[in-house]
Amino acid sequence: MANSPDSSNSSPSADAPKRGLFQRKPKEAKAKKPSQLKQIAEVFKMTRRNDPQVVWIMVLAFLAVVAVAFLIGFLLENWVTGLIIGIPLGLLAAVFILSRRAEKAAFAQIENQPGASGAALGTLRRGWVTQDQPVAVNPRTQDAVFMAIGRPGVVLVSEGPTHRVKPLVDAERKRLARILPNVTIHVLESGRGEGQVPLNKLAKTMGKLKNELTKVEVNAVSKRINSLGNRLPIPKGIDPYKARPDRKAARGR
Repeated sequence: MANSPDSSNSSPSADAPKRGLFQRKPKEAKAKKPSQLKQIAEVFKMTRRNDPQVVWIMVLAFLAVVAVAFLIGFLLENWVTGLIIGIPLGLLAAVFILSRRAEKAAFAQIENQPGASGAALGTLRRGWVTQDQPVAVNPRTQDAVFMAIGRPGVVLVSEGPTHRVKPLVDAERKRLARILPNVTIHVLESGRGEGQVPLNKLAKTMGKLKNELTKVEVNAVSKRINSLGNRLPIPKGIDPYKARPDRKAARGR
């Protein structure tokens, strides 16, 4: 019995258009990155959801800058030039307000979530050495301690209630003191409680610490911690917050 022509039996190459001998291979379509205006629009929507007043604050900032520029131009008998200069400056002021409010809104979304302090450390300026994973973590309570190394020394940032995360901080501070006896170790508690630092002010607070190390010494301290830390690395793909203690091992097999 003769085989009937069936499109399902045809090879994919048979359906594809043939290329000429000297014709270039067609380029694969690349995913287009969103434009800058689209990114600003998305940031604006996210910020307005968490901070409805941002619209009025941006409008007031724009109008205030334009009004000042117009007044200066009017006094100089050239108000047209004042408006030409004031409108772009007003837009710049509105975008600046949006960026500051957007940062606060972003921190508000991740606040009280595991790993929020580590994300806040990612906003530090250049000169700091940070790690994505916590240096100490309690799998049961999800309390954690993150570390950053900079010119002020070593900064430990705790995440969790003070009374509960204190043993983790003390153990990590003692471990670092043995490795780095001449380096200052700072401890900051992230949170909204008394004596704690909010996430959106964490980077600013760390930036106010007094510098004690040079850039070369910061790299040396980071290498020493990595080489002499005696800490078991966390395997890739494993979330430390989802880890659970082995109860059978605790009781003895």
